[in-house]
Amino acid sequence: MSALAQVLEQDGLLVGEPPQLSPDELRAMFRHMLRIRCMDDRMLKLQRAGRIGFVGTAKGLEAAIIGSAFALEPRDWLWSGLREGGAALMRGLPLSEYIAQMYCNANDSAKGRQMCNHFQHKGSHYPSWSSVIGTQIPHGVGAALAAKLRGLDEVHAIYFGDGATSSNGFHSGMNCAGVWKVPAVFVCIDNGWAISVSSRQQTAAESFADKAAAYGMPGIDVDGNDALACCREMRRALAQARAGHGPTLLVLKTYRIMGHSSSDDPTKYRDAAEVERWSARDPLERFERFLIARKLFTDATRAQLEAELFAEIDAEIHAQESAPPMALRTLVEDVYAEVPRHLRVQYNRFVAVAERLGHAQKGDGAFPL
Repeated sequence: MSALAQVLEQDGLLVGEPPQLSPDELRAMFRHMLRIRCMDDRMLKLQRAGRIGFVGTAKGLEAAIIGSAFALEPRDWLWSGLREGGAALMRGLPLSEYIAQMYCNANDSAKGRQMCNHFQHKGSHYPSWSSVIGTQIPHGVGAALAAKLRGLDEVHAIYFGDGATSSNGFHSGMNCAGVWKVPAVFVCIDNGWAISVSSRQQTAAESFADKAAAYGMPGIDVDGNDALACCREMRRALAQARAGHGPTLLVLKTYRIMGHSSSDDPTKYRDAAEVERWSARDPLERFERFLIARKLFTDATRAQLEAELFAEIDAEIHAQESAPPMALRTLVEDVYAEVPRHLRVQYNRFVAVAERLGHAQKGDGAFPL
């Protein structure tokens, strides 16, 4: 395994060449990382209170997600594996749409057809993602090939976890990308655990980055808790892809502090001491120390930012909780230009039963037949 690409030590001191970022960009990067931490705090509490159904938290992964995605240009695409919702917010997904999707209410742009925590946003090139592991990889490769054939100056960043390296989608996607030299960057967020399977049990290779050689592309190990290293290496990989030199596999080595999801109890399969060791490597604290040393932050800046972020998030939570439920008619809309008669008949029967029994939401009125 090659040495981890690194810019910042845990104490925030520089040990490598940082990416060229202005003071405002550095502060913005930290704010986006902190927003993920704040969102996860609120969403997990809402889930535990039974107000939303599902959360996949990203505590401990903020540097890997935001640091790498910060390097993307607006014209680039981000194919999500699960926890990249914070990057989507950074790239243009409105906070209102994010939280509406968590409630699957009338403002949910997915119209309730995805379980919560499954975002998508056309405006920022963030396709809807699937819980089926690895399926976004060949999809992203196909889109990257289309961009190449059309002569578009865009790169497709394809994110996935370490568990996805065991999927068919990973191997077929990597192979095709290497053969076709598509403008893509594969971003493996190695967070230590694929639900209850540790990274050590996932492969006999020293690193997931070793897998890149079989597909004719470079593989680079990166300290995934170092936001600046993630940004620098992503920039380099994007430049290679944009210049027509083909894809790169980046492996961002980090750690998932919380469970795989709100349905998971990680105490059943991992040691508390391991979690404690990684908690001491908090990516937010590392980056904050760097910003304070550069006099871009004071000791009070983080608390001020956190208060602002919580106020913004809480206001949107209240707005989305008061929104009406998704209209029942969306069950049969959007497939045909006009809803065909057989679906209108089925929907009308459904609404009649729901309203008669009284234990389902009131319908939106029968379709004319």
